[in-house]
Amino acid sequence: MTNSLSDGNLWLHFTRTADWLGDHPSVPVLDRGEGCYVWDTTGKRYLDGLSALFCVQVGYGRPEMPKAAAEQMAKLPFATNWATAHQPAIDLAGALAERFPGDLEHCFFVNSGSEAVESALKLARQFHVANGDQQRHKVISRQYAYHGTTLGALGVTGIPGLREPFAAIMPTGYRYAPNTNAYRPRSDDPAGAIEQIIIEEGPETVSAVFLEPVQNAGGCLTPPDGYFQKVREICDRHGVLLVSDEVICAFGRLGTWTGAERYGYLPDIITFAKGVTSAYLPLGGLVFRRRIGDAMRANPTAMFLHGATWGGHPVACAVALANLGVFDTEDVLGNVQRNGEWLGGQLRELMARHEIVGDVRGTGYFWALELVADREHKVAFDDAHAERLLRGFLSPRLLELGLICRADDRDEPVIQISPPLIADRLILGELVDILDQVLGEAQKEMAGLRVDTGDRAPGGPVEGVAL
Repeated sequence: MTNSLSDGNLWLHFTRTADWLGDHPSVPVLDRGEGCYVWDTTGKRYLDGLSALFCVQVGYGRPEMPKAAAEQMAKLPFATNWATAHQPAIDLAGALAERFPGDLEHCFFVNSGSEAVESALKLARQFHVANGDQQRHKVISRQYAYHGTTLGALGVTGIPGLREPFAAIMPTGYRYAPNTNAYRPRSDDPAGAIEQIIIEEGPETVSAVFLEPVQNAGGCLTPPDGYFQKVREICDRHGVLLVSDEVICAFGRLGTWTGAERYGYLPDIITFAKGVTSAYLPLGGLVFRRRIGDAMRANPTAMFLHGATWGGHPVACAVALANLGVFDTEDVLGNVQRNGEWLGGQLRELMARHEIVGDVRGTGYFWALELVADREHKVAFDDAHAERLLRGFLSPRLLELGLICRADDRDEPVIQISPPLIADRLILGELVDILDQVLGEAQKEMAGLRVDTGDRAPGGPVEGVAL
């Protein structure tokens, strides 16, 4: 007997119930994958222009990771990193220390990006306590930045619509600085705004600043020149830790092992997940600098008061090592470096052809196209028109034409693309061609709408348009 998604036994993540409950669900049920493509249970093929969720770096159907998993399962299917250790975790920690910049050399494993952010929050707090800075507990992140869904990570998340339903049970002590959206700037000096918040709160009370190298929510918001260098100086001046949340950006998404390397700064902690295994198994973690490790072990009886049964699972670590091997043998980083700006150029040509595209931004294999009602005046779609555009037309039409990407409005409406890092120009060209067709159709679909030229509050519905 084959069960149906519409039976309702399986409950989906961040997906409106109307999309998958009932007789005619619009959510594809995926069955298999190969390279940059996936097939659903009806046999329809899709180009995965989102790497599932920014994580299938080396594509589907690789033999290396299943082989590594099977060998590790046969040898030692499980051991904890809790009063014991195992070789796959030791080897992976060493491999990450080699690839991450500076003295980022200590690794703590968990299972997901949200868990990695939670761990970084606790590590930062415990580091300050070890140094006698008992008051440091506050955290600064950015407006509309997404950092996870568990309560601590949700506190770091700067998306009001995600936080507000859980405000009564969330911890406090979070502030949100302007992000680096150059198309719709909220500050003339977004780095300086972080220092202003630190001073307002009292530097002696601030624990950490959490930033993505390229902010995902809002649509691939890249930093201006010198931004991270200035933030690094600000954090050093006030004794605040800088956490680079690289759950998306690490492992080649920007063409380098880390986004910190891409933009030339040294954070105190890097959080990671997603691409470390190319999503073949769940694994996340954080890598932190030597001075944090030194402070934590100054007292011989001290320990990091945190742990997870599955954190650094030996099979997941073995898969991650195999994944890193693919990166090395197939020059995956080089592929992104050679083709990322070419892809950006192709997307800018789409913008030139389609008035509905107001901005193109991104780097590497991580790009967004912001959609507007009036490009000349940067007029955004109102909520009703954004709903009609994203959910009523773009999402179903993209799937109909066989492209999985993200049409979303966690700030203004954008289409995000984030293909597997093995994609060549032929595959990238196929992706661009589908976008070209759909944008032309979308422009006709929305033509003639009466738009309010006044300001629309940024940040429409956060649920819904997952594909």
